[in-house]
Amino acid sequence: MPPSRSLPTSLRRWAGPLATAAAGALLIAAAATATPSTDALPPDPSTVAPLEAAPAATGDWVGTWATAAARPQNGQALAGFTDTTLRQRLHVSVGGSQARLRLTNVYGTQPLVVRAATLALPGAAPGDVDPATLRPVTFSGDTGVTIPAGAELVSDPVELPIADDSDVLVSLYVPGPTGPATYHAAAHSTGWVATGDQTTAPSVSSFPQTTTSFWFLDGLDVRGAASGAVVFLGDSITDGSGSTRDANRRWPDYLADRMLAQPRPFQFGILNAGIGGNRLLLHANGPGQGDNALARLDRDVLTQTGAGTVVVFEGVNDIQQPNSQYDPQRLIAAYEQIIQRAHDQGMRVVGATIGPFQGWGTWTPEREAVRAAVNEWIRESGAFDAVIDFDAVLRDPDQPLRLRAEYDSGDHLHPGDAGYQAMADAVDLAGLSPRRR
Repeated sequence: MPPSRSLPTSLRRWAGPLATAAAGALLIAAAATATPSTDALPPDPSTVAPLEAAPAATGDWVGTWATAAARPQNGQALAGFTDTTLRQRLHVSVGGSQARLRLTNVYGTQPLVVRAATLALPGAAPGDVDPATLRPVTFSGDTGVTIPAGAELVSDPVELPIADDSDVLVSLYVPGPTGPATYHAAAHSTGWVATGDQTTAPSVSSFPQTTTSFWFLDGLDVRGAASGAVVFLGDSITDGSGSTRDANRRWPDYLADRMLAQPRPFQFGILNAGIGGNRLLLHANGPGQGDNALARLDRDVLTQTGAGTVVVFEGVNDIQQPNSQYDPQRLIAAYEQIIQRAHDQGMRVVGATIGPFQGWGTWTPEREAVRAAVNEWIRESGAFDAVIDFDAVLRDPDQPLRLRAEYDSGDHLHPGDAGYQAMADAVDLAGLSPRRR
């Protein structure tokens, strides 16, 4: 095996040119009555027949899947891993004939050695891979790589036909000890953990443990016919809290289903940069809840591959968490910073109103007044290129400070599957597309 190679610490220099923002403002109307819907070695690539339903490898690279990393503060994240293979399922939005894996050690305290990595399409059972699709992932031609502390990197292109709205399994072997592990705490997706190098193992039976976090992953790019990517900057509601695990029922997932019904030139990658507990102004209170949105904007939004639009849906945690923000002008100033910085990169910026949360444990009339003031500014200021009125979608017509019962996951803050479907149904896709119609 060739020795692992250290790469420079520069951040995402591989990101393609940002798409030009569409002109003009668009108000996206949302009806409150939206209807909810519900150990074989890898084969020689030259011997594997191409899979159907994937577009040709034309055009620029586009992000098709992403997650937002958080600082390891306790538990497995702080302890890290030794002699471990992590197999993780990525549910992509748009497909392509080539893929690039993006890895991160941004919160690591020492260099991270990845001795081997593979990509594959799913096999018969969850966690199995189809051996005919198993591909080694290389980095500047080497099968291993060392990622400096604080750095992110991208793999070489991998010839793997990936269909729209499908799963890809990535397996990483880290000899360790890794030290604190950069991760995304709430994957809302099951992953698998094994001892030793099991990156080419076809069966999940080689993985005796499971995980519900994403580890060392930053994103997946594809080369295909998509016109760019849209990033969803948010908190737990974008991350998918309250949705059914392993069912891909976050609201951006439902939105991806609608997007894929469009003509191919108007399809785009959907990149979920939501983190549970995240806030605009302060680092979150709990482990895994991420740095504040302004601090992570460059990494999680502005340098995403092919990104031309960002949807900003943050603020409820600034209002409801301890160290609550009672001055709406401070939240407005944070939105204005995000808008300016994204516009400077040629990106379109869509704002979303904050949903109701009366009944959640920290709701008070004073905090409600802040939410109302912020929502009024989002709707009326004209600062965003477009607005999605999620407050109007989710609120109970008879008790407008509360979630509609059929949309409530049960905690009075997070929607469930039906609520996420209603949110996705309320979005005007033309207002998101990175490509002008």
